[in-house]
Amino acid sequence: MARLVMKFGGTSVANIERIRNVARHVQREVEAGYQVAVVVSAMSGKTNELVGWCREAAEAVSSDPVYDQAEYDAVVASGEQVTAGLLALLLNKMGLKARSWQGWQIPMETSDAHGSARISAVPPDNLDAGFARGEIAVIAGFQGIHKESGRITTLGRGGSDTSAVAVAAAVKAERCDIYTDVDGVYTTDPRVVAKARKLDKVSFEEMLEMASLGSKVLQVRSVEIAMVHGVRTFVRSSFDDPANPTPGTLICDEEEIVEQQVVTGIAFSRDEAQITLRRVADKPGVAAAIFGPLADANINVDMIIQVVSDDSTTDMTFTVPAAEYERASAILHKAQNDIGFAAVQGATDVVKISAIGVGMRSHAGVAAKAFRALAEKGINIRAITTSEIKFSVLIDKDYTELAVRTLHSLYGLDKV
Repeated sequence: MARLVMKFGGTSVANIERIRNVARHVQREVEAGYQVAVVVSAMSGKTNELVGWCREAAEAVSSDPVYDQAEYDAVVASGEQVTAGLLALLLNKMGLKARSWQGWQIPMETSDAHGSARISAVPPDNLDAGFARGEIAVIAGFQGIHKESGRITTLGRGGSDTSAVAVAAAVKAERCDIYTDVDGVYTTDPRVVAKARKLDKVSFEEMLEMASLGSKVLQVRSVEIAMVHGVRTFVRSSFDDPANPTPGTLICDEEEIVEQQVVTGIAFSRDEAQITLRRVADKPGVAAAIFGPLADANINVDMIIQVVSDDSTTDMTFTVPAAEYERASAILHKAQNDIGFAAVQGATDVVKISAIGVGMRSHAGVAAKAFRALAEKGINIRAITTSEIKFSVLIDKDYTELAVRTLHSLYGLDKV
C-alpha cells in the first residue's frame, strides 16, 4: 500500500476547529487508500509563548539571559506534543485508528545541538509496525532525541517541515504534502506583486535557492533532505475544502519539468545588514582573520566584495543577518588589532533581491539585463553575488518593491 506524509503548520492547527479540518484532510487520503503519517507543528503562537516562559524563568533568578538549552528544548517541544495528541484524539473519534508519536518514540535521532539539532537517522521500524496495525501515525514535528544523552532536542524554527520530509524519506512515502496558509509557491510575494503567479512545478534546486534567499514557504533544510532523497513534495493550502482541495505546487527533480523558464521566481530578504571594513591590510591571512571569528560565533556571512587600493590596503564589504549586525560589529572591533583595519561602517537599511531559475544555465546575459533595468529605474546596486542558477543584488531597502516588480516584469513572470 502506498504511503503518504502530510505536514500541517501552526496556522493550520491554530484551534480545535482548525485541527478538525486537518482531520478531514487526513480522512480523505486514508479513504483514497494511503497509509498516512501526519506531522504537526505547535498551535499558532504557542512556541513563542513557551520561549517567552523560558526567558521569564531565567530572568527571574538572574539578569543573565543565558539558560540551559537542553531544558529549553524540553519546554518548547511540548507544543507539538499537545497538537499531536489532540489530532489523534479527533481522528479516533471519527472512527479512524490513530496514535500520536513524540520525536523520541520514533526515534528521530539527532545531533546534540539543542535548539538547532540536525537529523542523523530515522529508523522506520516503529512506524512500519504502526502501519501494519492499520494506524495513522500522528507525529510531533520539530523534535527528536540525542541517542547518547537521551535528551529531547529541537530542530529550530520551521523544523516540522524537516521532520516531515525526513519521515517521508524513511518510510519511502510516495510523496510529502506540506500544508500551510498559502496554496503553493509563487513567482514572488503576491503582497508585493499583484500579478505574481502560482507555479505548478519547481525544481529542488530552485526551491532550495528560494528558501535560502527569502521565500518563507519551506525551511531550507527540508528542501535539502527532499533533494538528497528524491522526496516529491507538494506545497498545499490547509484552508482548502478537504473534499475539493487544489493541487498546489510540486517540488521535484528538474527532469519532471518539461519546459523551464529562464527565471522561475524573484525572492527578496529584508533580513540583511551590510558591514564594510575600511583600509584593511592587503596581505595573506587577512580574510581568515575577518571571517574566522564570525564563523566561530555562528554568524553567517553572505555577499563578499573586496576592493583593492593602490596603497596596499583593501576595503572589505559583506552582509550578515540583520539580527546579528550588532554582535558581528562587536566581534570585529574586538579583533581590530589582529585584522588591522581603519574603521567599520555598516547599514541595516538594505535588502537582497534575487532572481532564480535553472534556465540560467543555458542563457547568457541574464544578470546583465537586470542590472540595466535597475539602473534605468535609478536603483543603485551595493553588492552582487552569482551562482549557476541565481544572482542576487543588495540595494537600499526603500527600493524593494520597485526592484521586485521591475525584475518580475523583465523576465516575463507577469504573463499568464
